[in-house]
Amino acid sequence: MQVRPSERRARIEALVRYLCSPECAGRAPDTAGGIAARTRIVDEFRAIGAAPGGTDGFLQPVPGCGANVLAEIPGHGPLAEHTIVVAAHYDHLGSLGGDTFWGADDNAAAVAILVEVGRELLARRRSGRRVVLAAYDGEEPPHFLHGTMGSMYHVAHPTAPLAGIDMMVCMDLCGHALGPVGCPSEVRDSVFVLGAELSHGTGELVDAAAIAGGIYPRRADLDVIPPLSDYQPFREAGVPVLFLSCGRWEHYHQPTDTPDRLDYDKIVSTVEYLAGLVQMLRERPDAPTFDTHARDDLATIASLRTLARHLAPRVPAVSQAAAHLDALAAAARTGPLSQPQRQQLAWMVAGLEDALS
Repeated sequence: MQVRPSERRARIEALVRYLCSPECAGRAPDTAGGIAARTRIVDEFRAIGAAPGGTDGFLQPVPGCGANVLAEIPGHGPLAEHTIVVAAHYDHLGSLGGDTFWGADDNAAAVAILVEVGRELLARRRSGRRVVLAAYDGEEPPHFLHGTMGSMYHVAHPTAPLAGIDMMVCMDLCGHALGPVGCPSEVRDSVFVLGAELSHGTGELVDAAAIAGGIYPRRADLDVIPPLSDYQPFREAGVPVLFLSCGRWEHYHQPTDTPDRLDYDKIVSTVEYLAGLVQMLRERPDAPTFDTHARDDLATIASLRTLARHLAPRVPAVSQAAAHLDALAAAARTGPLSQPQRQQLAWMVAGLEDALS
């Protein structure tokens, strides 16, 4: 049965508002607020008909932190024993110095996307790989990239065979529109998709899943940014990864990251896009080959050039980057960029993120 966007939006907004409510109080790991948040996520996974995927029902306790919330969509057919992990962390900073850090964009919106993608995949009843829906605890400091980080613990204590995980898809900061108000949809509705270059054939699927009138997936090389989220432990374990993000914005890690500042129509479109992409990943006949040294400078430059072109009329400083991007594109067509050129590209990514924030 076709789900009406208005119904999906209402469910997403209700979950985001609960996760950003005083009851959850910023969702710091293993606090009363963090426990309230994970209890609600368990209820959401149960309501969509997903199977428990943890070591204690839907939970996987993480020593020194809290607990991951894990659910499964069974695989069907010859690929049933292979796995796709789709993940978003649910913890945030809690209350500090008298302020509550609500974390609507970081990362309540992505948790709502995770639940709705699971709902959509279950409704489609299609064959393919098993899907693990992972809501991770302990992504924020002081747990980030330490043993108490929920995703690191999951990799160290996998609930599905690590060698059979063919892709990990991570979401973080996926709830806001890009650029100043009034920018065209090609800017506002863009989502960066990083990491496709690390597994053969994945970039084509990222592009093919795009839906007319929905979001604009902008591919970029994962190494133009430092490790930023739950994909990193999987990458280090040799698992192909994709990272979806709208980047940091002015409300990042601020008490002003509240539900009223999110773009719910864009979130709904992200659900539709990601559900299609994950189903393609489930059905691809090959197990993707992982190459941690692969690069895709041309895709990164193409995304930057497109965004700069649309953003320049409202942010004149962006137009100054055009000549540099053209020069880098010419160099990338002849072979891999040099390390100084890649550093220049990383600076330009950071500059564009500042302009879009």
